[in-house]
Amino acid sequence: MSYSVRQVASWAAVTVRTLHHYDRTGLLTPSSRSRAGYRLYDETDLARLQQILFYRELGFSLDEIAAILEDPQANALDQLRARQRQLSEEIARLQRLSEVAERAIEVQQTGVTLTPQERFEVFGEIGFDLSYATERQLRWADTPGQRESMARAAAHTKEDWRRLMAEAGEWRTRLLAAFDAGEPSDGETAMDLAEEHRRHITRWFTTCPPAMHRRIADDFVADPRAFALVVPPSQQRHGLASYLGKAVHANAARNDSPEEER
Repeated sequence: MSYSVRQVASWAAVTVRTLHHYDRTGLLTPSSRSRAGYRLYDETDLARLQQILFYRELGFSLDEIAAILEDPQANALDQLRARQRQLSEEIARLQRLSEVAERAIEVQQTGVTLTPQERFEVFGEIGFDLSYATERQLRWADTPGQRESMARAAAHTKEDWRRLMAEAGEWRTRLLAAFDAGEPSDGETAMDLAEEHRRHITRWFTTCPPAMHRRIADDFVADPRAFALVVPPSQQRHGLASYLGKAVHANAARNDSPEEER
């Protein structure tokens, strides 16, 4: 059975022009032609085209494919082995590029310029979920607070991050103690802890007025990825994010000035 050039092009997902080029170069000459002179391909031709597309997908040039198909037994195995080595090297190179790109994304979206080893050493369990960082960037990228926060985070040295994380860890210990002791979320202890957190943000990242602190706390309650930046999953308790959110709102109400209310 014979097939037209358009049928073959459609099945093989190539263009008619490509098949014409293969014919002109002798890479794939159809077995016959119609009375009107149109190219007709049989099953043997289709099998050869399949081989051509296979080698092309592996990155062989048309000249290399022609050489392989002229004498498959003599050329194919050595050519495939050589191509496998090239592909392995290219995969390794692309993997390195991917790691560089991922690192650049992390810096752009989290503001942290430490190496992965330094991050692990400084942050421990506290991680930066890039999906959350991306959403945060999209949501707040044009706000002065986000721009300032990213700029200041990028300027922090490794020692800055050590001091920042030590401060945050000491605060987290007292937050967990207050929660475990049953201190009310709108009590003095919880509100004072909320105020410390607000000032921590101002000291290390960006000025954080009560209204902004409310939004941050709402994110803690709504998104586990956000709360994990404050309390790692291994230290979290059921209801802790809500507890902190309520404490922040209570403290914000305590700190709101008449000007802010207007």
